[in-house]
Order: sequence, then C-alpha cells, then structure tokens
Amino acid sequence: MIMTMENEERDEEMTVTLTLDDNTELECVVLTIFEAGGRDYIALLPTEGEDADTGEVYLYRYSETDGQPELDNIEDDDEYEIVADAFDELLDDEEFDELIGEDELDELE
Repeated sequence: MIMTMENEERDEEMTVTLTLDDNTELECVVLTIFEAGGRDYIALLPTEGEDADTGEVYLYRYSETDGQPELDNIEDDDEYEIVADAFDELLDDEEFDELIGEDELDELE
C-alpha cells in the first residue's frame, strides 16, 4: 500500500491518497493519529464511494521512517479489537468534549 499525504491550507484538513492492492486510488481524510497498546495508529475516512456514504473508518498501523509516513495493515484480530476499542473511546471523549463547552470542562477540573 502506498500513501501520500497532503495538507489543504484553507480548511486545515489533512488528506491521504491510498493506492490499494489493485492499483486503484482512494482519497481519505485523516481523522486522527492515536496510540493503542504501545503503537501508533491512524484513522482514515474515505471521501468517496460506498464506505464514505456509510461512514466506514479505516484503521492502520502508523509509523514514520526518515520523516515519511508509513501505513501497515492490522493482520491480527486481537490487535484490531484493541485498536478499534481505543478509537471508539477516543470518539466518546471527543463527543463528550463537544457536548460540554470548554468553559464548563474547566469548571469540572
């Protein structure tokens, strides 16, 4: 899998173009890079196609070599479960932060 990253200045949205095994390209928005189980992972949301319409999120191992980002498939079901749970928890935290304004969050601390 080949990945190229672009940062679109006007709306600060980072996108990647994945080149899949069948040589088709798929543009995705980078939702977040996060840690789970001592490794870094990336969550991508396709911008077109059926998976974009359903909100399907792609999760990959993420690393950098000489400043170049690299993605690897998650092959192990147990590892995928850990990553998916961590991503779900991250989403829950984000939604909580959005429901409660920053001022209210400061009052809770």
